[in-house]
Amino acid sequence: MTPEEYVEAVLALVERIPPGRVMSYGAIADALAERSGRASARLVGSIMARHGGGVPWHRVVNAAGRLPPGHEVRARALLRAEGCPLRGAGVDLDAAKWWPDEGR
Repeated sequence: MTPEEYVEAVLALVERIPPGRVMSYGAIADALAERSGRASARLVGSIMARHGGGVPWHRVVNAAGRLPPGHEVRARALLRAEGCPLRGAGVDLDAAKWWPDEGR
């Protein structure tokens, strides 16, 4: 998979995250690792920072459930509107995490 194809794969996966659910940067990397040979949460974060404005970026959080840096207020409002379970400064990952092969 070329770097451009990986960017497209990350963005396509983020588009599939259902409203009210989230994935971490690392989970996205892990979900794409088999096809891409890449498994870097930092790379996913970089892709989201550069190219994520057109996808539901607010549904991507760090491994602790914290919201995207610098966008916490907007992300919290968008997630709350979707019914995402929030906790402290982020989301309740146990209740909100999603994996691509889930039926929901």
